[in-house]
Amino acid sequence: MKNNTLTLLTLLSIFFMGVFSCTSSTTEMTYDSSKLPRASQDQVDKVVEAFMLANDGDVIDIPPGFYNFKTQLILDNKNNITIKGAGMDKTVLSFRELRSGGEGVKLVGNNVKIEDLSIEDAPGDGIKSQHSDGITFKRINVTWTNGDKSKNGTYAIYPVQCKNVMIDECIASHSKDAGIYVGQSENIIVKNSLAFGNVAGIEIENSDNAEVFGNTARDNSGGILVFNLPGLPKSEGKGTKIYDNDIVSNNHVNFATPLSDEPNGNTVTMIPPGSGVILLAAKDVEIYNNRIHKNKTVGIAIANYHITGFPAEAPNWSPYTSNIYIHNNDYQRTMKIPDLTKEMGQLISVYNAHGKGKTQDIVYDGFWDKSLSDNIQSNPMKICIEENGIEKLHFTLFDLWEGEENIRSSKNYSPFQCQTSIETDVSGLADL
Repeated sequence: MKNNTLTLLTLLSIFFMGVFSCTSSTTEMTYDSSKLPRASQDQVDKVVEAFMLANDGDVIDIPPGFYNFKTQLILDNKNNITIKGAGMDKTVLSFRELRSGGEGVKLVGNNVKIEDLSIEDAPGDGIKSQHSDGITFKRINVTWTNGDKSKNGTYAIYPVQCKNVMIDECIASHSKDAGIYVGQSENIIVKNSLAFGNVAGIEIENSDNAEVFGNTARDNSGGILVFNLPGLPKSEGKGTKIYDNDIVSNNHVNFATPLSDEPNGNTVTMIPPGSGVILLAAKDVEIYNNRIHKNKTVGIAIANYHITGFPAEAPNWSPYTSNIYIHNNDYQRTMKIPDLTKEMGQLISVYNAHGKGKTQDIVYDGFWDKSLSDNIQSNPMKICIEENGIEKLHFTLFDLWEGEENIRSSKNYSPFQCQTSIETDVSGLADL
């Protein structure tokens, strides 16, 4: 879509924003860190030293208390390390006074586990792991205590370029990008976790072999995302299953840094509030047995990279979403007005096939690889939808090939009633 908006969209946006504007969520705390005993400077220094001097096989115990750090905690190329707090509500690592460096905690090494603690107010990412084989985050809470601010860190929990990633029973909130983000990685489980108050709740990006299940994504701008973006060291990812999640009321204002604000702008700034699941240039994704409730714009959006308006060419990368299987999900629409602050939200709200201002359960932007077929009715990208009662759902297929002046839409879901096979195997993560 072009950056300029139609006059109709602009007028509708002004009207609905004034009447039905969405508000920021209040800060939700799972504990009150102000009531915890303050660690002494000597205790803080001992934690810093334990990270710096760790040897392979060490266990780093962090006793209960509120730890105020002015430096990063970095574990550098160590193996078989366990970092243990006394509980998310008992051991709190605060980086509010950190003035240099990005992430609060950075872990590089193999077979590293961090558990039972909270991380607050990192200037960049809350906790980052990179180039690790075997990394486990268990009962980790990462947040920014001033609520939803564009100056917050980018990611709360952030493994990137890793193998064998386990994220279990974690909480991520108030990040200006994704609360739980796994990027350019392979063999991934994200389970039993909560993401709220972020721009994106949970994001799998350019990654292979991921399963996302048993989570709650609520009060984000977008609940769960599967993206493949161009120009990254790992050019493309495939194989993701999203199942048994509660994806509820993701209607939060999008407070991401605008793309125009280089170098910190990010694609998630384009996510319309009210998005349950978004697939963007995604490959081999199965979405099933989820409760997708009260997301005011769309339950599931199937999108190709063309929708961004950015160049859709890069080496070893395809802009098309393909081989998708959506089935056995439970949808509940909301009475709220769909988003009009973002172009994708305007498209869905104004041009859907069910009437202006109608929340959609499933939308497909209608782009396809024309080298495979001359029409979308043959379903060349293998988009398969087998939902119970689909005839009662709000499904829209868009035709955007001719630009904003001739946008068309259809309710016809019959070309996409099919099955496909998505293969993942995360059995090797059982011991993490």
